[in-house]
Amino acid sequence: MDSAQAAERIYAAIRAIPRGQVAGYGEVARRAGLPGRARLVARLLGVGGDRQLPWHRVLRADGRIAFPRDSPGFHEQVQRLRAEGVVVDGGRVRGQRAAPTLDEQFWGPAD
Repeated sequence: MDSAQAAERIYAAIRAIPRGQVAGYGEVARRAGLPGRARLVARLLGVGGDRQLPWHRVLRADGRIAFPRDSPGFHEQVQRLRAEGVVVDGGRVRGQRAAPTLDEQFWGPAD
């Protein structure tokens, strides 16, 4: 797969995140069929481009916003998430479980 195909798969995975929900960089990569490529997701989002892309729904794996706390990007992401009903407290999204892994979907949660 070339880089343009990988980028389009990542953008499609980001577009598929429902309003009011979030996903981590690694989860987006996994949904795009590119497990282990979380940094590629972050790099593509850092470049910008598609103004319609719901980039604000993508967070770190621990639910934190990746922008520095005092940056305009941080404040914009918080504002966009809250407008969708997402609870953001101290730069971290609260009240949403991480999406289950493929193993958890198939075998059930680990004990």
